[in-house]
Amino acid sequence: MLAYALWGVVAAYWKLLAHVAPVELLAHRALWGLLAFGVLVAISRQLRAVGAALRDTRVLATMALSATLLAINWGIFVWATVSGHLLDASLGYFINPLISVALGTLLLRERLARLQWIAIALAAIGVALLTWRAGRVPWVALMLAGTFGTYGLVRKMAKVDALVGSTVETLLIAPLALGYLVLTPGAWGNADVSTHLLLVGTGIITAVPLVMFTSAARRLPLSTVGFLQYLAPTGQFLLAALAYGEPVPLDRLAAFVVIWVGLVAFSVDLWRRRFPVRP
Repeated sequence: MLAYALWGVVAAYWKLLAHVAPVELLAHRALWGLLAFGVLVAISRQLRAVGAALRDTRVLATMALSATLLAINWGIFVWATVSGHLLDASLGYFINPLISVALGTLLLRERLARLQWIAIALAAIGVALLTWRAGRVPWVALMLAGTFGTYGLVRKMAKVDALVGSTVETLLIAPLALGYLVLTPGAWGNADVSTHLLLVGTGIITAVPLVMFTSAARRLPLSTVGFLQYLAPTGQFLLAALAYGEPVPLDRLAAFVVIWVGLVAFSVDLWRRRFPVRP
């Protein structure tokens, strides 16, 4: 829940870097993210675990797959942002929980309670309303949801600690990010001190919620991890409406309300399971 809450408000941080090209921003996220992961690994004394993971061909292959999915997801998001498909990209965040629930029930044989099925049905109705408002098949949203949903599945099945796995994963992406920044320096070296500090800070902004997410993905049912993701776009919605004054059409608000009702129902069921009422 904390990971999704952070992802829900992190847009405020990216707003401060709106003058930096999106691809360059993602490259800095990967590069400084690796530094942040390295510091966390050193503090937690897991350097040997990272070395062992790099020598384990099966773990390395799994992390290469998850890193590829993450890079594709980031790339699609950047393309959608710069090409005028931001609505489709935001819709992907609402479709993704349904993808995660489907993967959890079909591939991992996770069983859902009646209240959880009701919550999923409400969420599906809300997503259908958002899709109908878009007026076409949202291929960009489906690709975003599919890549991140599969990423969550891979990280859940990976037999490696969350921090170690994320470090190896970012280590595999970092050379591409470094190559891009060397060939296209952009803002780095040509901006003010505050911009440089904000770019370095993207490492922490990237690392902390990602470690929380992968840690939760290993411990919780994938359907639960996926459905709670509605917290992130809810935070983005509140940030856009309350902090930045963006207009909220009634049909979109109705879709949000339906999804929120489903989220409340799912959360109530989780609470009842975690803290059952004793006679």
